[in-house]
Amino acid sequence: MTSDGATGAASMAGYTDTHCHLYDSKAGTVAELIDGAHAAGVMTMITVGCDAASTAQAIAVASAHVGIYATAGLHPHEAKHGVATILPYLDDPHVIAVGECGLDYYYDHSPRDTQRAAFAAQIQLAHERQLPLIVHTRDAWADTFDVFAAEGVPERTIFHCFTGGPDEARRCLDLGAFLSFSGIVSFRTATDLHEAARLCPAERMLAETDSPYLAPVPHRGRTNQPAYVTHVVQALAELRATTTESVRDTTTSAACLAFPTLAP
Repeated sequence: MTSDGATGAASMAGYTDTHCHLYDSKAGTVAELIDGAHAAGVMTMITVGCDAASTAQAIAVASAHVGIYATAGLHPHEAKHGVATILPYLDDPHVIAVGECGLDYYYDHSPRDTQRAAFAAQIQLAHERQLPLIVHTRDAWADTFDVFAAEGVPERTIFHCFTGGPDEARRCLDLGAFLSFSGIVSFRTATDLHEAARLCPAERMLAETDSPYLAPVPHRGRTNQPAYVTHVVQALAELRATTTESVRDTTTSAACLAFPTLAP
């Protein structure tokens, strides 16, 4: 059985959803989503900005609710708008990380050179402000690692919605990064991801929903919500041959390492 020990403080804190978009949901109002999360034991949520408008929305949600935190980022889809558009938000006290940012070569909504430039700029912002960095990478592993080689890896770097296999997991872990697993880890066919989840050290493993997207089994195909991070944790526990309570506690402890603002 995998050892996934955790602190008593983490046990008291409940579940943590390290990546959601509370301002963007068809599953209910923000208040309803938060109430539903609390009812499921999810007490901490990070609502993530993808451009200037969504960053402002994330900050508004975080400022109105205890246990909700915001980030300021420019998603690779929005890279064409320029990193300058999010700079004013980085000084807000509710912002605890830079991102999500990175590279997405699946959709190419922004030119790839523009994506790389925006990614590099946000890496530098994380360095300068000593903030965690939240990374989105899709069909772009080689360039993602190349950008990090050129810019350096922030002390706390999180690969959000990690979808790589064991090779990519090991490379990310060798960089000192955290791996954040979404509902995809509950999909039966995601065998390479399952192997990555098994090898990830407990202290570097995070759980997220990426809601309203990527609902886990048994809600696959529906609109996702932070309450469903409990199913992500359950899937991780089954893969690692340990208890749901243990993974709940270790992912919450790891979240406090990845995002020090969350620490009690």
